[in-house]
Amino acid sequence: MDYKNLGTTGLKVSELCLGAMMFGDRTDEQDSRKILQKFTDVGGTFIDTADVYGAGASEEVLGRWLKTQQRSDYVIATKVWGRVGPRPTDQGLSRKHILDAIDASLRRLRTDYVDLYQLHLWDDSVPLAESLSTLDGLVRAGKVRYIGVSNFRGWQLQKAVDLCAQNGWEPLSSLQPLYTLLDRSPEWELLPVCKNEGLGVITWSPLRSGWLSGAFRRGMTAPPEDSKVSTPGTHSWDRYANEHTWHVIDELTAVAAETGRTLPQVAVRWLMQRPGVTAPIIGPRTPEYLDDLLGAAEFSLAPEHQERLDVASRPESVPYPYFFD
Repeated sequence: MDYKNLGTTGLKVSELCLGAMMFGDRTDEQDSRKILQKFTDVGGTFIDTADVYGAGASEEVLGRWLKTQQRSDYVIATKVWGRVGPRPTDQGLSRKHILDAIDASLRRLRTDYVDLYQLHLWDDSVPLAESLSTLDGLVRAGKVRYIGVSNFRGWQLQKAVDLCAQNGWEPLSSLQPLYTLLDRSPEWELLPVCKNEGLGVITWSPLRSGWLSGAFRRGMTAPPEDSKVSTPGTHSWDRYANEHTWHVIDELTAVAAETGRTLPQVAVRWLMQRPGVTAPIIGPRTPEYLDDLLGAAEFSLAPEHQERLDVASRPESVPYPYFFD
């Protein structure tokens, strides 16, 4: 396992980040601990969760494991925004909710600080300055070491960066976007902002909820019944079941065969070699699946294979004004 700086900060993180979203939900505590052990045995240090994963269960499982470890060995990231209770103030990015949420996350994680605290989504109902100044206060209080955002649009990300700079607040260290062979729109604005402003990039869902796992092939007329794709949402069948997706999967399958690697390994490796990407987040449901995903750190794609995947996955058309590039 290699290590990279998170953007222009001095924080070193492993080149793969372990996503703990399944912990305490689809993955029981015993298997969650096995996954954590396997990941850390090969040098993994970077672990990502959120207060809403499993209604807090993910943080709790991770916290019980973390209590048996040397805390300083790991970079723990979590997020705030989602609904965690019935009250009007139990969701969003208000100062009250952020302050309540960080204390609750610290209790569940059984730690005195979070290495990376991220705004999970944009909140139209709260001034961004209120949210960012609160994060700055958490850094000053020692509860948080670095701050980041997830799922922001380009203008929102740039505004956040600028507000921090203008007010002397703790600067953003990272962005956590959706970025895969099937989702390359971050290249239009988000990745350029990250490059210009020195932010690390931690990508989520590198296999796009199974679309790039090898379970989906050209000719299918419906997703597997137990797949996330069988339920409505941003990863749904109707959104991705098209010629572009099948072409990407065809090329991914060919490259995997030529390199002697699995489709998940190649899909994750492609991300690891993309400019600006710090660490893809891998979120295996089982210890066995983690074994496969960790193989992405054991090889490099040759330039010609990387280029073939780049070409195959480029959007067929891009909206104005990006087609001027």
